[in-house]
Amino acid sequence: MERELERKAARQREKAPNELVSGQARARNKTELAAEAVLNGETKGFRRLLPFLGPAFIAAVAYIDPGNFATNITAGSQYGYMLLWVIFASNLMAVLIQSLSAKLGIATGRNLPEVARDRFPKGVSIFLWIQSELVIIATDLAEFIGAALGLYLIFGIPMLPAALITAVASFAILELQRRGFRTLETGIAGMVVAVVLAFAFQVFMAKPDMGAVTAGIFTPNFAGTQSVMLAAGILGATVMPHAIYLHSSLTQNRIVGRNEAEKKKIFRLEFFDIVFAMIVAGAVNMAMLIIAAALFFKNGLLVEELDQAFIHFRELAGPATAISFGLGLLIAGLSSSSVGTMSGDVVMQGFINKRINLYLRRAITMVPPLALIVSGIDATRALVVSQVILSFGIAFALVPLMVFTGDRKLMGGLVNHPVTKVLGWAIAALVIALNVFLIVESF
Repeated sequence: MERELERKAARQREKAPNELVSGQARARNKTELAAEAVLNGETKGFRRLLPFLGPAFIAAVAYIDPGNFATNITAGSQYGYMLLWVIFASNLMAVLIQSLSAKLGIATGRNLPEVARDRFPKGVSIFLWIQSELVIIATDLAEFIGAALGLYLIFGIPMLPAALITAVASFAILELQRRGFRTLETGIAGMVVAVVLAFAFQVFMAKPDMGAVTAGIFTPNFAGTQSVMLAAGILGATVMPHAIYLHSSLTQNRIVGRNEAEKKKIFRLEFFDIVFAMIVAGAVNMAMLIIAAALFFKNGLLVEELDQAFIHFRELAGPATAISFGLGLLIAGLSSSSVGTMSGDVVMQGFINKRINLYLRRAITMVPPLALIVSGIDATRALVVSQVILSFGIAFALVPLMVFTGDRKLMGGLVNHPVTKVLGWAIAALVIALNVFLIVESF
């Protein structure tokens, strides 16, 4: 039965390969040859990791999208450094969740939506596709508005023209995908580095209390219901369902193990990529909260809107700090919007075995944010609402992921260890419970 499902999936990928997979499955290139040398024991030291770095950084972009900006800035301005431990804990959870997604792709050669389509009734697959598309639209809403808001804050361009510029830039980023997975990974990684540098500069200018930072990371604490809700918002903005779907696709055909031993080795090496990427994403999210605590909380300012944050950055830390904040928002919005588009391609192909041109998909997903911008809705409010919508999709990605990666017949030697099962289900229950709390409190 399992072999038949694998043959069926292979035939379907050959018949209708999505653009992301086709980029990964190009004829033997330098990355594939380098990976083969590693698997054969011909490469030693740090060079062993190089062919396996990249997929987690694309998935990690979802962890630093504009939705995180609004949540982290509000948390830092209202509670200082107190909720830093939530970001730290969220990223530890993200390491496990993303590693399970990557492992599924490595073990089966299929992504999470494809496995779900093979194992669930057709009606369930269609439902999962529809809800995942709605989640991705909400994601794209946050990212598109965030990038447009970045242009508005830096250059004073009105939101509608800024949104149109964002549209053109997002099409340009999609071009990287046509040039192969290494080009895409390099481009996304470069944008992530730019965001990291922007926030490193802001932290330097904000001069935070490092003792309070350390205490905030390692001392779990709350201060009433509102702080719990903000913690749920931080977690909801960190663990993204579309990143779970995408990561399994990024690893499914990138480097293919010929046997169980090679698959285990590939996963061990990919795990370094995941940890490194999550450390970077966690550091950026912590930097957002730290800057807000050092500048806004210290001066008694409650900042809940990103345009207000920009103004206060300029007043308290100078124009350069404000501009670096706007640049971080712009670059994060652009890079994460391209990841959202790729995720949409993966879930459509996976759940219902259909696909549309990526540029057409990009154009379709631009309609809701453009409509909201034309309507004059508050951008920060739209970002917050998008995070609530995202909360609905968490369970539909996490639960199947835990079920599939715990199935020995499907995963073979990469099946979840009993400890991993316990931790994974506990994290899934916590994430789902907090997102339900966030939804209830929001309404």
